[in-house]
Amino acid sequence: MIGVGTAAVAVGRYASDAALKAPPGRPLPGDPRLTVHATAAGRVTLTRCLASLRPGTYGLESPDIQAVVGPVIDDVPHPADTVVRRLERVGRGTLGAGSRVRLTPQIHQGDPGSALGLEYDRVEIPGELGTLPGWFVPGSRETWVITAHGLGATPEHPMNVMEFLVDQHLPVLNLFYRGDPGAPRSPDGLGHLGDSEWRDLDAAIRFAVRGGAEHVILYGWSVGATMALHTAGKSGQRDRIKGLVLDSPVLDWEATLRALATARRTPGPLLPLAVRAAQGRTGLRGGRLPVVADPGKLDVPTLIIHGPDDGLAPWYPSRELAARRTDLVTLHTVSDAPHGAMWNADPTGYEETLRRFLTPLM
Repeated sequence: MIGVGTAAVAVGRYASDAALKAPPGRPLPGDPRLTVHATAAGRVTLTRCLASLRPGTYGLESPDIQAVVGPVIDDVPHPADTVVRRLERVGRGTLGAGSRVRLTPQIHQGDPGSALGLEYDRVEIPGELGTLPGWFVPGSRETWVITAHGLGATPEHPMNVMEFLVDQHLPVLNLFYRGDPGAPRSPDGLGHLGDSEWRDLDAAIRFAVRGGAEHVILYGWSVGATMALHTAGKSGQRDRIKGLVLDSPVLDWEATLRALATARRTPGPLLPLAVRAAQGRTGLRGGRLPVVADPGKLDVPTLIIHGPDDGLAPWYPSRELAARRTDLVTLHTVSDAPHGAMWNADPTGYEETLRRFLTPLM
């Protein structure tokens, strides 16, 4: 019995690692790898699957390659088991037949200067665990946007919308939080799905206010969106928060953990072990965020951008929150988009929705 119990604990820890030890920028369980079959002028031929058929614009990467692909091209001949997409650019490495790559929502590599040609400063933000790096892109408005990436992404992900935000003359502070390159590690070495990381976002608000911000808009993806909700409810600076933008928010951490563990091929009967292991290792309690269980706790305008094809953070809590707080919450639904990739599926529609939401908050 002792042996069985020890094995069960080990299985639970292994399954929960998929969420609690997800390194920034590393593929999440379930991310498919694709084979490049051919390249031509402005085109790349990939293995045909649901992922390679997704609409929109995506990064294409491996340890040695970074490229950007656009929409599927239907009117060119190709083998039935492949798909042809527009090849926008190759930023690093050589993309050729036989390359093994994966699609990613991140389309930029580097920093706002090297990737986008934007003027920016590297800043140091005093945080609970030590100094947090950040990128600050100046703007003329007194309302700053503070961005935070999510699971499986890096601080480069928010650059997808950085040019748009700069065009609105909004200062942007992009946060590197605990566990990111150059930032302190969590004391236990684990991610807490926003439950502790929110304090780094709180530190970023204090930094912004000292830097001249009158108000801030918190903009997060995935766990970064969870951090924004925690901050809006708990921060001593919450009177400075003017709005929230939540892309693919993790509103039910147990559902996300189960999805990641399932993608790691954990048998269904063992999934409760993963949840219990995560609770024991992190102190997480209750599946849903308090603001979802009690929408009355939300008190700032909120834009949620989410969709039914998110396999890691189910969107039903987003729908419920929007339905119960129609006075404050706007839900923009995006189809055919995986977790954290709402912009990628429809950049034009996404940015127009974002513009309409941000305009009265500027």
